[in-house]
Amino acid sequence: MKYYVVNFSIDCEGVFLQTARELLSAAACEAGFEAFEDSEDGVAGYVQRPLYDKAALDAAIAEYMPEGVGVRYDVEEVPDQDWNQGWEDEGFEPIGVSDHLVIYDAKHTDREMFAGDDGVMRIFIEARNAFGTGTHQTTRMILRRLLGMDLKCKKVLDCGCGTGILGIVASRLGAKEVFGYDIDEWSADNAEHNATLNGVGNMRVALGDASVLAAVDDKYDVVIANINRNILINDMAAFRKCMADDAKLILSGFYEADVPMIEEEAARCGLRLVDVVTDEDWACVMFGIA
Repeated sequence: MKYYVVNFSIDCEGVFLQTARELLSAAACEAGFEAFEDSEDGVAGYVQRPLYDKAALDAAIAEYMPEGVGVRYDVEEVPDQDWNQGWEDEGFEPIGVSDHLVIYDAKHTDREMFAGDDGVMRIFIEARNAFGTGTHQTTRMILRRLLGMDLKCKKVLDCGCGTGILGIVASRLGAKEVFGYDIDEWSADNAEHNATLNGVGNMRVALGDASVLAAVDDKYDVVIANINRNILINDMAAFRKCMADDAKLILSGFYEADVPMIEEEAARCGLRLVDVVTDEDWACVMFGIA
């Protein structure tokens, strides 16, 4: 996973620093950033290198930050090996998505202790990036939606598949075919690896962005995308072209405040809003064919 770390310095009175950090993080999320760490005088933000857009970042900062608060930043490349190794070494605690689904760190879990069938689906993930283990609200919301759907014999498309967790769960829930793609080579490889770890043989993964869908002739019953808001809007038409007549489109990766903007673009593409669920400030929407 190739990332930039952007070191933001905030110029404001000390009593307002934490509030300014939160506003700045929200602004950076709008521009595609995924993770943040507080620094002495600001915050460090992480963004995939292909998604870094200085103009979008500057515009979001100008929109979010109050008058009189100054923001300076510099950009550094994060060494691929260091970023990757840190997540692999640290691992993550088991994540209870529901009473019937738990996500485990495959590298640090003894799978032999789970012999037998107790009605709980256990998914084992070797996370080679910071996103896609189920720790984030957006991932959990989509997983809960999938748990509530009848996916037997359905075809599922996972856009920006990351670790492959969403497609893997869809397969385990009965999907007959899963196709995922990701712009990052390490993520695409990781998704295939995790599918194998979980005994999933009907999931194929491609490397690339939504342009890979131009060569896809299949129509999918369920289309999933857990990506940055701006990418979702840009790729909405490509998602729509891959949807079967009675398909559902499930989107997350954005804030509740962004739902009207997402819904507006979906309507332009011939989609209707079915419902919205939220977790803290994050949202997950479902669309059907209008």
